[in-house]
Amino acid sequence: MGSDNPAEKALILHRTRLSNPNFIFTHFSNSPDTNYSKLKFIISSSVTEACNNSVLLLGPRGCGKAAVLELVLDDLLKEYPDMITTIKLNGLLHSDDKCALKEIARQLCAEHQLSFSKVASFDDNNQFMIDILRECGLAHKTVIFVLDEFDLFAQGKQRLLYSLLDAMQSVSSQAVVVGISCRLDADQLLEKRVRSRFSHRKLLFLPPSAEDLQGLIKHMLLLPTDSSISDDYTTEFNARLLKLLEDGRCKDIIDTLSTSDSTFNHLIRFLFIAVCHMDMNLGFLTLENFKAALTGVQRQPKLECLKDCSILELYILVCMMRLEFREQESYNFNTMMKEYSSIRDSFKTCDYYARNVCLRAFEHLLQRELISLVDSRGHTQSLEFHPVKLLVSAPELHLGLKSNRCCPAILQKIIDRG
Repeated sequence: MGSDNPAEKALILHRTRLSNPNFIFTHFSNSPDTNYSKLKFIISSSVTEACNNSVLLLGPRGCGKAAVLELVLDDLLKEYPDMITTIKLNGLLHSDDKCALKEIARQLCAEHQLSFSKVASFDDNNQFMIDILRECGLAHKTVIFVLDEFDLFAQGKQRLLYSLLDAMQSVSSQAVVVGISCRLDADQLLEKRVRSRFSHRKLLFLPPSAEDLQGLIKHMLLLPTDSSISDDYTTEFNARLLKLLEDGRCKDIIDTLSTSDSTFNHLIRFLFIAVCHMDMNLGFLTLENFKAALTGVQRQPKLECLKDCSILELYILVCMMRLEFREQESYNFNTMMKEYSSIRDSFKTCDYYARNVCLRAFEHLLQRELISLVDSRGHTQSLEFHPVKLLVSAPELHLGLKSNRCCPAILQKIIDRG
């Protein structure tokens, strides 16, 4: 595969895009109705008009709150390189008021090349922050405070939030407070004195809709026409991709993906697996690539357990599946052992295990919850006589046998025959 292979260049481009956490959100940067545009307007107006602002970014985890903010800050730093200072705190690390204010002082000192005192008190750091905000305001420089896990800062006496928002009441200061939280009621956690100083601006982030998912996939996978990739390949690749996305089977895969997990990270992982499964000889994405990606991102704990099962445990599961194929309503360990003996006699297998060894393997399957007792009552009844049921479906067992490297070929033949 040479370096001039257009499929290889396309794969490199896709991997580069999918490895960039901000690229996916540039899809929303052209619309004035997106949270990106709204947040950029709030912060940029604070910078250009020398006013103070505060805003909360609310929504479930994985919906792009922090990523959109980073994209906005990167764009604003390019537009106003000498007018913005960013201070970042996280409630998981800095929820203690003294610790948080000390971290603010440390970052402000690093930004303005000042010496930082580790032994300064809360009041000293608070006064230092007020002085810096005043100096930044006089220099027409905006300080942006990013408070991730904002709801954790609202615990306790909220001295940090009060000090920060109170300092912003001064005409000479110039700052923006951006809180990020997965709690939709984060602003209701604020004390009255803090709430009165908060602007109550809120941006709600939601998981992408089905229409958004289609647009995002096109945004991530369509090849640009101005790249080093040949025009003929780019045109054919894009045409095939658009046709594939219109396929009902592909839409079903995307619907299944969004039903299980609709976060942006999940979508990126899905697309990354899909492009990595692309056949370099063919050079185009196919429905099989999307099917393989869906299998890769879906968590299947039972299949993971089946991969680690011993040969004897696989025999027990196959025996129980055969009993269920014959619609035997109730069976136990003794019934399973009769089926095991029947398999050995019918297929002349050399796999022989003593009864006590089989019982220990049976108990192990119970512990791993691949099988379970039909009725948990009757603890005095011996395990050998207690009715059990299989917790693995026939398709799962079939895939599990294929994925288990130790599985004898005879077991796959038996399960195929039913």
